[in-house]
Amino acid sequence: MTALTDLHTHSDASDGVLAPAALAAAAAAAGLRAFALTDHDTVDGLAEAEQACAALGVRLVPGIEVSAKWAGNTVHVLGIGIDPAAPSLAAGLAALRAARRARGAKIAEKLIGLGHGEAVARARGTAGRAELTRTHFAAGLVASGACRDTAEAFTRFLGRGRKAFVAGDWPPLEQACTLIAAAGGRASLAHPLRYQLSSGALRRLVGAFRDAGGAALEVVTGRPDPQRIATLANAARAAGLAATAGSDFHAPGAPWSALGALSPLPEDLTDLGAVFA
Repeated sequence: MTALTDLHTHSDASDGVLAPAALAAAAAAAGLRAFALTDHDTVDGLAEAEQACAALGVRLVPGIEVSAKWAGNTVHVLGIGIDPAAPSLAAGLAALRAARRARGAKIAEKLIGLGHGEAVARARGTAGRAELTRTHFAAGLVASGACRDTAEAFTRFLGRGRKAFVAGDWPPLEQACTLIAAAGGRASLAHPLRYQLSSGALRRLVGAFRDAGGAALEVVTGRPDPQRIATLANAARAAGLAATAGSDFHAPGAPWSALGALSPLPEDLTDLGAVFA
């Protein structure tokens, strides 16, 4: 099912494949009325996307995906409807980019030490203007022939506890939510089930997120999965939070993250995306 609004997408300003203008064209071709560009810890692609959207008749929702820490876990918070020119945003994003750059350098050092210098070179080529992410390193490991696919790259090298894993030095969850609010945005906890938390830990995370000023949970992420949607819908209800839906689009051809290919949100939840449709 194609939705009218997709509130979670990435361009090559972070770890996506498409340039922001090409992403806007893809969103228009997918039949979207609006989409949020939510690159990791950067707003560098928003101006280009805005210009393309104006010509295409698609509404751009300015956004970001902020990396944060909670109870020793890395979590991601979407900032929906931010003002990218907000003075408070620049300093916070500069610190996040510095942390990402330092992490990328450490991962590269580990991979080179493991004999995968070619993978690092290919990752740098893939990243282009963006700061290196684990997604780029995974692509480099695949392109160099070290791994069959990105799943193997994470399982063997980049996942927690693996040989090339480096934890990110991210700000606390409360600080991430404050950064988004100060920029006029609404915070939505991205793909909550990907953090592989127990049900009790997930409840505590959602509660901490709400108490930090969070507005919504990303109840629908990528490929339709009724059981996961039901779990997250119940979590949103219990915490009194709204809901968002987003593909987490990174590249064409991935069936689990096609632009706008989203299941509808449960009708009793407040849909944050309805404001932008």
